[in-house]
Amino acid sequence: MDSKHIVPPRAEDQPDQVFQQTYDCVVVGSGHAGSCAALAAKNAGCTSDESNRVYSRLHDAELSDCRASNGPAGLGSAVLIIDKCPEEWAGGNGYFTAGAHRTAHGGLADLVPLLVNASPAAQLSRERLASIDVEPYTADEFSADINRLGGERADPDMVRAMVEGSREALRWLAETARLPFVLSFNRQAYEVDGRMKFWGGMALSVEEGGKGLIEAWRNAVKAAGVETKYNTEALRVVVAGDEGREQVSGIIVREEGQERTITTRSIVLAAGGFEANKEMRRKHLGENWINAKVRGTPYNTGDGFEIARALGAKMVGDWAGCHSTAWDAHAASETGNRELTNQYTKSGYPLGVMINIDGKRFVDEGEDFRNYTYAKFGRAILEQPEGCAFQVWDAKVVSRLREEEYGDGVVKKAWAPSVEELAEVLVQQEWGLKDKRQVIDTLHEFNNAVRAARSEANTAGREDAPWNPAIKDGYTTQSTHTRLAIPKSNWALTIEDGPLMAVKVACGITFTFGGVAVDPKTAEVISERTGRSIPGLFCTGEMVGGLFYGNYPGGSGLTAGAVFGIRAGQNAADRAGKVASYT
Repeated sequence: MDSKHIVPPRAEDQPDQVFQQTYDCVVVGSGHAGSCAALAAKNAGCTSDESNRVYSRLHDAELSDCRASNGPAGLGSAVLIIDKCPEEWAGGNGYFTAGAHRTAHGGLADLVPLLVNASPAAQLSRERLASIDVEPYTADEFSADINRLGGERADPDMVRAMVEGSREALRWLAETARLPFVLSFNRQAYEVDGRMKFWGGMALSVEEGGKGLIEAWRNAVKAAGVETKYNTEALRVVVAGDEGREQVSGIIVREEGQERTITTRSIVLAAGGFEANKEMRRKHLGENWINAKVRGTPYNTGDGFEIARALGAKMVGDWAGCHSTAWDAHAASETGNRELTNQYTKSGYPLGVMINIDGKRFVDEGEDFRNYTYAKFGRAILEQPEGCAFQVWDAKVVSRLREEEYGDGVVKKAWAPSVEELAEVLVQQEWGLKDKRQVIDTLHEFNNAVRAARSEANTAGREDAPWNPAIKDGYTTQSTHTRLAIPKSNWALTIEDGPLMAVKVACGITFTFGGVAVDPKTAEVISERTGRSIPGLFCTGEMVGGLFYGNYPGGSGLTAGAVFGIRAGQNAADRAGKVASYT
């Protein structure tokens, strides 16, 4: 996506602005990625004394036309986080996640050192650890997953930077930010033969999910002396210097209804994607995306992209793609629920089937592990009639569904003792099934295909292979004589043992994939015109483009935000030090 070159405001052209505050680094966005950048900048050398010395001189030397009569007032923190949301919405989309982090690792022993901040109740005994199986997940496997799911379109340098930096970033998060990592038993493991077996390459989340993640971050940045201002909207970046050699010198914000200018030489854009902006979704994702339900914060409306575009930033990546998922059809449309947060996710489809309101299946529910398919299956649901579908299971697997997603107080359920009676329930107006006969035929056809495939496997001597949701078990609907148009490639069991259960799902949008081009080593924003970094402008989080296309491996988003957030903060601090030495 090409960027329009818009001339940014210059320091000398701001006659009525009062430079009331001065910081080494300003971070736009209070979420996980922005918090990484802020803490990294603070720990890498952004100190208030140095900031005041440097910018009082810069203020006098370069910004005299806009100097306040009483001089700079940025005493205190050298790092500032601003967010346009009110404080009760702090944390951006991070608050609404499960806190999952994907990283390259060497197995369980390599992950245990990251669990040091878990509460006493979440600590694991030696006996418990001895009953857990976590296979190593190499950097090559991580890279291959991103490339495979993205159709080999991802920027190889960005992938390499994120993957190779993942384990070190998580060490930093545990040791420096003190995030309470835990093993994600409820999302990423099944009990098989008395052992907890992790699957899908991912094992870590944060205790209490997104709520725990953002609570830990708010404590960490406050303890480090990072200042945070809510209800403060970033409007424009101010530059100084000769044409073609412009550098960031400040940022104009709206606070309490007034525009103010903050002096700074480093800005980190971490303002999220455009998932909560209905018109931008329509423009970039397609007309039907106006009907997607917003899973998280309503404040991720794409403002950061306009700020970057005004500076001539290069836009890259999959602007027609996004992370979406199966979401409770009864959830609100414009914003996530701050109490239930990620519990509206409905990720149990690999254990059953998904059927649209016309009674037809439309995806291979067993194509891959859930964390490799859910980000694209949200789109598949949106493409169905009325943008919704039913997830269906029988008594054999209902007990394996995650309580936090499918508990009685979380989701509305339809129950029935048989396929025919379930169809009778779902055709009622409150559920919206259009074709009762078709759903009966679909489930009977599915069941017959499962039986035929198991019979053929048994005849071939493979009857001893157990159904196993922790591996790709090959329990399929496809056999020599019976093949469904849309297969179920793994975990296929008949759906016939009462009681049967169904829930209604829609598409929930999480974050968008298109974004800003950055230097993978420094997280500096790249200029469309020059192909070089824009001095003083950095980017991280959902705003970064080039990594994910069409789909992504679950848990990669928070990890990418950490890797590039840490780099952005550290390089912002390095820039502040260089400004100090040259001023």
